[in-house]
Order: sequence, then C-alpha cells, then structure tokens
Amino acid sequence: MDMKELEDIRQELDAVDRRIVALFEQRMALARDVAAYKMAHGMQVLDRSREEAVLASRVDMLRDGHWAGSVRALYEEIMRLSRAEQERILKEAESHA
Repeated sequence: MDMKELEDIRQELDAVDRRIVALFEQRMALARDVAAYKMAHGMQVLDRSREEAVLASRVDMLRDGHWAGSVRALYEEIMRLSRAEQERILKEAESHA
C-alpha cells in the first residue's frame, strides 16, 4: 500500500473543508429561516429539548461511535452559533420595530 504524499492529503483536506464551509453557510441560512418563523410565532430561540434530540440524532448518524464526543461537541458549537445568529436577527428586528 502506497502512503499518500502530505501535499495530496492537504489538497483532499482543502476540498473537504470547502464542502464543510458551503454546508455551514447553508445551515446558517436555515437558522435565519428558523429565526423568522420563531419571531412570527412568538417563540424563544432556545429549545433545549429540540437541541438534545438533535445532538442524540447526530451521534446516531455516526458509523464509528469513537467520534461520539467529538460530534456532540461539534454540534453543540454549531447550535450555539445558530442561536447567536437567531438572537442577532431578533434583536435587529426589535430595534427596527
């Protein structure tokens, strides 16, 4: 088995990161949609039961359970960023009301 060259591995990492960044932008756009929905329906940004369900389901998506703690930490941060964006949108809407 041939070992990959470091530069080849780095190029693959760059390609994966491009996809991750694009998906992150898509996810944050959806977080804005969630904020609009919550605003229209008088809902709070934080829904702890929903977040726990999301965390559990993302861990369940793993093929290798070894990464469970890391995936949980990753999604905790993603959801924190989503909440921050939703709160920013809600505050901006309040300041224009």
